[in-house]
Amino acid sequence: MHHDHGAVFLLLSYAVAVLAAWTALDLFQRIRGREGRDQTPWLATAAVAMGGGIWAMHFIAMLGFDPGAPVRYDPGLTVLSFLLAVAGTAAAFFAASQDRLGAGRIPVAGAVMGGAIALMHYVGMAAMRTTATVGWRIELVIISIVIAIGASMAALWASRRETSVGWRAAAAAILGVAVVGMHYTGMAALHLQPVSGGLDHDGAPPLAIAVSVAAVTAVILFIGLAASMADERARLLSVLAAAGVGYWEVNPWDRTFALSPRARELVGLGADQATGDVGQPVWLDAEQLPARNLALEAALAGEADYDVEYPIAGSGRWVHSRGSLIRSRSGRALKLAGVVNDSTDRRRAFEALETSERRQKLLINELNHRVKNTLATIQAISALTARRATSVAEFSALFEARLMALSETHNLLTATGWEQTTLQDLLAKELRPYSAEQFRLQGPVVLFEPPQALAMGMVIHELVTNATKHGALSVAGGCVTVSWTAPDEAGIVVLDWTEVDGPRIAASPERVGFGSRLIATSLKGDLSGSAELDYAASGLTARLTFRPAPGRRDLLLRESAPLEA
Repeated sequence: MHHDHGAVFLLLSYAVAVLAAWTALDLFQRIRGREGRDQTPWLATAAVAMGGGIWAMHFIAMLGFDPGAPVRYDPGLTVLSFLLAVAGTAAAFFAASQDRLGAGRIPVAGAVMGGAIALMHYVGMAAMRTTATVGWRIELVIISIVIAIGASMAALWASRRETSVGWRAAAAAILGVAVVGMHYTGMAALHLQPVSGGLDHDGAPPLAIAVSVAAVTAVILFIGLAASMADERARLLSVLAAAGVGYWEVNPWDRTFALSPRARELVGLGADQATGDVGQPVWLDAEQLPARNLALEAALAGEADYDVEYPIAGSGRWVHSRGSLIRSRSGRALKLAGVVNDSTDRRRAFEALETSERRQKLLINELNHRVKNTLATIQAISALTARRATSVAEFSALFEARLMALSETHNLLTATGWEQTTLQDLLAKELRPYSAEQFRLQGPVVLFEPPQALAMGMVIHELVTNATKHGALSVAGGCVTVSWTAPDEAGIVVLDWTEVDGPRIAASPERVGFGSRLIATSLKGDLSGSAELDYAASGLTARLTFRPAPGRRDLLLRESAPLEA
């Protein structure tokens, strides 16, 4: 019996097969990226898309089949053919996604898919009702099954090789060839023998089948592609959120914009809180808007990428937002899309670095100033010591002792980061070589800044040196008592130096020595004070007045119990 196939139906069936294969292979990538229960929804979706597409292609092609007699289809067998295609495709995709099955998984999966395609075809052919008996050429039936299995293997292998558009298109085209080639080879194996009698009209008419097939195919493929696109977007957003990054996009035509949940969190918006206009979002201060909107307009015009950093109003946090204009292949602007992340720590780090650099420059300048002052002090000590020395040996001894006193004061300042030291520490450092019975220290905590500490250290050194050479510290039973007051309302401290049980002083010195001048000069300069020296017969007494650490009195005057040593 003569039968024919319409060329339009051939092309249409191949297009449906390729589209179904493209959708299914795209969904197959979702299966590969998941394990366990997470695979099940995507496995089912891919199987329905692929099986339904193959089934749709088969019946579209069958609608183009003209055996020269009326044709009807059995509904039960038609549904069964659909279920066979879906079940076989699901089993094939599941096997292909299991890496633990090793290299044999592709041949096994290909055989399952090819067998399912062939079984679907021949069950679908069995659903056909016409006024003819159906016969088959076995050799062509076997060839059709081999074609289906071979092409299915090639398609699954190609789909696992790469996820690029080129490889996926090749896999879809191969699988389309498999389905169409298998179908028309199977149809070539068909042999119809006309019989007498009328056709049973219980079957569904071809037009109803065509409408149903087209509707089912459209719905299946639309749902599959939509689910795939939604999943791709959801996975992208979840990866960005896991990295602490939010996603945003702006429609360049109506200026509407959307933020991902993480992006809303970063800019301080609740789930239901309004974002405001794209040109005036609610999280931006008015002073930040001009620069930000200038960058936004440039990005929407395609002139530059969007790259701005700004503070979130009222939060103390900063965010960094970057994006670019996405265009179609024709160059039409589709959307401005990008990411936003919290840049507070980075911003604070840069601010801390800038502060550190400014402080470093200040410290270098301060160091230069202090070195110059120290060198000037050494130069003055050297000159004055040389004037009074009667020999090189005497000059060397005196000069070295005064340098050591200066060095000890430097050590005290270094221990506190060159910020401050106490009067107690300066006195204890100079009197350390002597026994505890030979000196007593009594007074509150008084702090000195570095220039004052250097000056006071030289004053104390001269007093201790004089007591060692001529006064109470020159004999074993002598004692020096040092007491001082807290700063008064004007910030003045009074220190009393008293020597007892030392050698008797026959008379006051006839001339003012270097030590006395150094004491007076040091107190007058950095300490804004003065000295009164009384060379009584029982021992030297000195009253020093000075002003420590101007401007820091509430820091200095931390009262403590009287100190004694």
